[in-house]
Amino acid sequence: METTPRHHRIIRPPGKGINLNLPELWAYRELLFYLAWREVKIRYKQTVMGAGWAILQPLFTMIIFTLLFGRLAKMPSDGIPYPLFSYAGLILWIFFSGALSHASTSLVSHAHMLTKVYFPRIFFPAAPSISGLLDYVIALVVLFFLMGWYGFIPPLFIFLLPVIVLGTMLFATGLGCFLSSVCVKYRDVQFALPFFIQLAMFASPVIYPVSIVPEHLQWLLYMNPMTGFLDAHRSCLLGHVPLDWAGLIVSFGISIMVFILGVIYLKKTEYYFADLI
Repeated sequence: METTPRHHRIIRPPGKGINLNLPELWAYRELLFYLAWREVKIRYKQTVMGAGWAILQPLFTMIIFTLLFGRLAKMPSDGIPYPLFSYAGLILWIFFSGALSHASTSLVSHAHMLTKVYFPRIFFPAAPSISGLLDYVIALVVLFFLMGWYGFIPPLFIFLLPVIVLGTMLFATGLGCFLSSVCVKYRDVQFALPFFIQLAMFASPVIYPVSIVPEHLQWLLYMNPMTGFLDAHRSCLLGHVPLDWAGLIVSFGISIMVFILGVIYLKKTEYYFADLI
């Protein structure tokens, strides 16, 4: 009796080459949004305040910065009230730092999924940037109330705000792809990262304006993409100074480059994730 030959499908691990496989990313797009929503639910699971922490964190930080830097240190704020100045920078910085922090440990923290289910690994570091948008929008609403309190009206080029947020997301995701890949092999990253994020905040114009730095040294500040994004973020919302188009373009260009390099590094190293995780 003849038997019908059976066909077998052989699944092999990806090689060391770089293949972004855009059709695959599009096919799995719903999973990306599921991971992002899962991040939100985990963050606020069994919490009393829930999403209220998205308001309290930047608000209380703004109060402390106002007392220390605005009142005691007399930090300049380009002619606008320091509480408004610092809060406008803080909400974007907290969005960036939160996305970067969660993205950098995403592969290690999802080890149970990484070794059992296959889908594009870039979704792990990309999901925190999407989930962080909810906190950012909530904090942005509070900023609009503060602007009304101080009598500030957004300028016409507020429509550039999504572009600034997108650039920040690309920068955080690109760094997250690189750091999460490194963290798989060297777990020191997850311990050192909070310290370096704190240092990076003081190297970014969160609590001080770009104008405080001598003009001939400002190019060093703009090597940090968050400088252009933070400065443009305030300009789009408060209109206190003319929008620095050159700084925004430089920041966006660097962010795209960091994103591409981060994704390439993740794709180049993902073949050994399951073995080391």
